[in-house]
Amino acid sequence: GERSRLMLDVGGHRAEQRTRLVALAESSIAEVKERGEALSLDPMSAFERKVVHDVVAAAGLTSESEGAEPQRRVVILPA
Repeated sequence: GERSRLMLDVGGHRAEQRTRLVALAESSIAEVKERGEALSLDPMSAFERKVVHDVVAAAGLTSESEGAEPQRRVVILPA
């Protein structure tokens, strides 16, 4: 009856993935700030989208998810 949230990180894969996603988010944020236009990223899993949303929020911008699984993607919006 009780749910548990267990995350495994075999061989550091999840940590490497998070690092890659943070870099993608940061470069995408810079592009949005430079162009002043929304940017839609490639489809991602829920975990990947959460990482990107967190980085975008920390940078002071907003983002939203759009589409339906498995094609759900993050859109980063200009300030």
